[in-house]
Amino acid sequence: MPVIEVKNLSYTYQGTERPAIRDVTFTVERGEFVIITGPSGCGKTTLCRCFNGLIPHFYGGSMTGEVIVAGLSVKQNSTTQLAQHVGMVFQSPENQLFALSVEKDVAFGLENLAIPREEIRQRVEWALETTGISDLRTKAPYELSGGQQQRVAIASVLAMRPEIMILDEPTSFLDPVAAQKIFEVVGGLNRELGLTVILVEHRLDLATAYANRVVVMDGGEIRLSGDPTCVYASKDVRLLGIGVPKPVRLYQVLKEKGVDLHRPPLTAHEAAAMIREMVER
Repeated sequence: MPVIEVKNLSYTYQGTERPAIRDVTFTVERGEFVIITGPSGCGKTTLCRCFNGLIPHFYGGSMTGEVIVAGLSVKQNSTTQLAQHVGMVFQSPENQLFALSVEKDVAFGLENLAIPREEIRQRVEWALETTGISDLRTKAPYELSGGQQQRVAIASVLAMRPEIMILDEPTSFLDPVAAQKIFEVVGGLNRELGLTVILVEHRLDLATAYANRVVVMDGGEIRLSGDPTCVYASKDVRLLGIGVPKPVRLYQVLKEKGVDLHRPPLTAHEAAAMIREMVER
C-alpha cells in the first residue's frame, strides 16, 4: 500500500476565497524520494501541511477530499498521532530550534512522547551520528551556521523515527556547498534506511540526483508527475518557468543543434560522461 494517499483534495485557508489546493489526487510509495516543485504560491507548502495534520487541525479553513498517511486519516487523527509517523523540517530551521543545546533540541520530541530515558539517549546518539553533528551536541543552536542548524532540525526529526520525512525548501538560505551536504544526508537516509522523503525545492540541480519522482504544481493543481527525466523533458515545464537542472537544459540546446545524447542527463557528471562517450564514438 502507498504510505501517502491523496484523493480529490481541495483546501481553502480561513479568510480567503480562492482554494490553495484544488482537486489533488496522487500517491507516494514507501521508500520513495519525491521532489515537489513549482512557481511560488502554487500550493507546495500547503500540500505538505496536509500530510502531518497542520491542515486542518491547526490552520482551520475548508478541506474536502481525503488524505491517508501511514494508514491514518488526517481528518480523524490528531497532529500528535501523525507526528509519530511524519516528521517535517521547516524552511527556516531556527523556527524549530529553541533549547540551549543541540542535544536537548534533538531529545525534545522524544521527551514529549514520554519515551524511556535510556531509549532517548540511544536515539539522540544515533540521530546526531547519522547527521554528522555529534561534535556539536553541547553547542547552542544560535551559535551554529545555517547548514549546521538545518542538520540539527533533521536530527530532531530523525530521532522520532518517522516513516516519512518532509522538508520544505530546507536549503533556501544555504550556499551550494552547504545545500549539497544536506541533500547527501537526506539522500543517504532514503537509500540506507528506506525513509520516505518528500522535498519541496526550487534548487533542482542539486536535489534531482537523489529523487525517484518529480511532482510539478501550478495554481494549486498537480500539472506533471513522474520520472525526473520525463518530467524535465516536457514542454509544459518550460512553459511554467520551472528552472530545470542545467544538464537537462544543455541536452535541450544540443538537441536543437542536431546533437542528440539520446536521453537528458540529470547531473553534471552524467552529462560529461555522455558527451565523452559520444565524442569517443
